Amino acid sequence: HDQFPEQSGIDLNRAGTPLLEIVSEPDMRSAKEAVAYARKIHSLVRYLEICDGNMQEGSFRCDANVSVRRKGERELGTRAELKNINSFRFLERAINFEIERQIDLIDDGGRVVQETRLYDAERDETRSMRSKEEANDYRYFPDPDLLPVTVSDEDIAQIRAGLPELPEQKKQRYIDDLKLSDYNAELLSGNRDTALFFEAALAESAELSAQLVNWILGDLAGALNKAGLEISDSPIKPAMLAQLVTRIADNTISGKIAKEVFEAMWQGEGSADQIIEARGLKQITDSAAIETLIDEVIAANPEQVEQFRAGKEKVLGFFVGQVMKQSRGKANPGQVNAILRDKLK
Repeated sequence: HDQFPEQSGIDLNRAGTPLLEIVSEPDMRSAKEAVAYARKIHSLVRYLEICDGNMQEGSFRCDANVSVRRKGERELGTRAELKNINSFRFLERAINFEIERQIDLIDDGGRVVQETRLYDAERDETRSMRSKEEANDYRYFPDPDLLPVTVSDEDIAQIRAGLPELPEQKKQRYIDDLKLSDYNAELLSGNRDTALFFEAALAESAELSAQLVNWILGDLAGALNKAGLEISDSPIKPAMLAQLVTRIADNTISGKIAKEVFEAMWQGEGSADQIIEARGLKQITDSAAIETLIDEVIAANPEQVEQFRAGKEKVLGFFVGQVMKQSRGKANPGQVNAILRDKLK
């Protein structure tokens, strides 16, 4: 109508694009439950690669039918339909607002009418769009050119056999085979791209699954969130993260130095091995070299030595810190602890 003030135009920008509509039963009891359901569907369609799930561009949207009833009543209340909500955050806020609106209306003696409403994100409220009494109002009629589609049990079985591993199956495999916690398995499997990243990294260092999980859900997730990036756009690729985790495991670098290497990788300075070599970050594991550092620290702090020998175990942390400072964080912490205890007896 905007382009043709005196005419009605037809927008064909989605012509030829199939629409899949999934209708749930009216058995959800809260906004959080509805959002969890929508997130699960969103995850499924992305895993199946039938939709990119982009809510902002309209690839995946939600309508929410909301009704309330008094405690003890069995009959469902009159529903209002909230149309075309394009984010899970807005979905939860829209449902919560509509619940409160209907409750306030009924408590004030009013009546909820069956209608379509829009959610205004800026005002955080819903507003009436059009009344909607019956399906007949839509003026539906069968299209004579479209034949009925019959899907047999054999068709369903064949399709099911070709499905990829779905989120719930993947989550259970992570729990059973990799011994991940339910929480971590849910986070990894819930997003297809995160699961793909994890499994690609796991292929490089299969024995370090727990360490990979910690880095993916910790440092990497934090960096991605700060930069506003999806994991599929991460400058640190799966093989790069696997190499970093391997260098911690084989004592090439300490966990503290790994943070520095991670940041350099994020900035595009190269792989973990390249950065470790270029910056001279390889961990000191030579016992003689560590002993020399410890002797210097002990000689410089006689008062703390006496405190430790008098039973103040916490002073050991002071000595460890001083040795790590002297070595610029490169001394192996485990060796430092062991040698210090032996020398401070």
